[in-house]
Amino acid sequence: MADIYVPRRTKIVATLGPATDRPGVLEKLIEAGVDVVRLNFSHGQAEDHRRRARQVRELSEDRGHYVGILADLQGPKIRIARFREGKVFLKEGARFALDADLPPEAGDETQVGVEYRDLPRDVRPGDCLLLDDGRIVLKVERITGSRVECTVEVGGVLSNQKGINKQGGGLSAPALTAKDREDIQVAVEIEADYLAVSFPRSAADIHLARQLLREAGGKAGIVAKIERAEAVQPGVMEEIIAASDAIMVARGDLGVEIGDARLPQVQKELIAKAREMDRVVITATQMMESMIENPMPTRAEVLDVANAVFDGTDAVMLSAETASGRYPIEAVKAMHRVCLEAEKHPQTRRSMHRIDRQFKRVDEAIAMATMYVANHFPVRAIAALTESGATPLWMSRISSGIPIYALTKHLKTCRKVTLYRGVYPILFRFNTTEHVAQNKAALRELLRCRAVTEEDKVIITKGDLTGVSGGTNTLKIVKVKEALALESVA
Repeated sequence: MADIYVPRRTKIVATLGPATDRPGVLEKLIEAGVDVVRLNFSHGQAEDHRRRARQVRELSEDRGHYVGILADLQGPKIRIARFREGKVFLKEGARFALDADLPPEAGDETQVGVEYRDLPRDVRPGDCLLLDDGRIVLKVERITGSRVECTVEVGGVLSNQKGINKQGGGLSAPALTAKDREDIQVAVEIEADYLAVSFPRSAADIHLARQLLREAGGKAGIVAKIERAEAVQPGVMEEIIAASDAIMVARGDLGVEIGDARLPQVQKELIAKAREMDRVVITATQMMESMIENPMPTRAEVLDVANAVFDGTDAVMLSAETASGRYPIEAVKAMHRVCLEAEKHPQTRRSMHRIDRQFKRVDEAIAMATMYVANHFPVRAIAALTESGATPLWMSRISSGIPIYALTKHLKTCRKVTLYRGVYPILFRFNTTEHVAQNKAALRELLRCRAVTEEDKVIITKGDLTGVSGGTNTLKIVKVKEALALESVA
């Protein structure tokens, strides 16, 4: 029997940066199994993102391995300015002010400027401000004009341009800045597959981002980065998810705003809610942070990644680990190993998704029926002939160990499904409408990539009309050898 290739179901997103610009690193990242690359618009210039996107497309095309591109907008810069000496040490109990009118370089042990000029209007006495991902805690005492007078509750070293969060949320900065609007143009230019919106407070922010993207000529999926306390309020969470194509559980700022103790519960809720609403979900931030400096992850990081896999996340993301760390390739390989092992657990193959729901569309019903058969009948793979990728997306919401191969003639669809858990793109440019010939061509593709043997059974889904989006209306179970022996019908 031929050796069957068992792909990893959970996708890996890797952030590009100076570390991946080193000769040969990007090639090795793709070879190590990166499914989607993230271009972080908070760092670098537009030309950096254009160059990296070109390299990804070229390497992907050369290897026949489709890699998606996620353009991540910076969002509002809610940060302090800079210190004369680069950093200061704040003592517990000391007075410290954040002043929107202070010159940008004039910070010292008593005060620092603020890049976010609306801060004095957004806070009240008694509010708690968290700087540098919560490492520094300030209690607001009074507001005088542009100046927010505080007491240091948790001190330590504070350096230039660290972020500011308000405990419980409430900073009014708009999700889309003038810079973001310019960067949307760059994302369209490089044909990004996904556009991530930072710090959305409501579904309206997501609708605006989609409108601006469409007006610029882009068709990328919209990813809502969940990182504000307002975004996880009951009702708001569901509205944001519904407005998006995917969400990112951005645990850094989110954990600061809602508190570390609440974060695990909220992460699980976000993953479950996204899957329930047929949206893709990425789990991000500090997943293997120790690998910025070390060649092996900690046991806690291994457990963190595995738990995200158990909960059903579509993708896990590496940030500084690959963008600026010393061991970017090792970080991807470590994440690959952990995901593969976690996926062996029976929990990752059980699902009650939509078991008691009515379906609204024929292609949705075919997708759900396919997964029920796949989980209750000995098939090796699913071959989903698709235009838009909608049917494989619905299939991927059902936990299963059966790989879903999205066969499509559209390069954009190949790149889009790179983020879907358990879905693997195959560029399938076979234009006949004769069904037996179509089935044979699809099965030969699966044989070519070692997904099946001639003795295996495969589920094929497709539509009667080739080229019609949303037209999937057929489910067929075939044995590979027998299907290949069939004569085409004239």
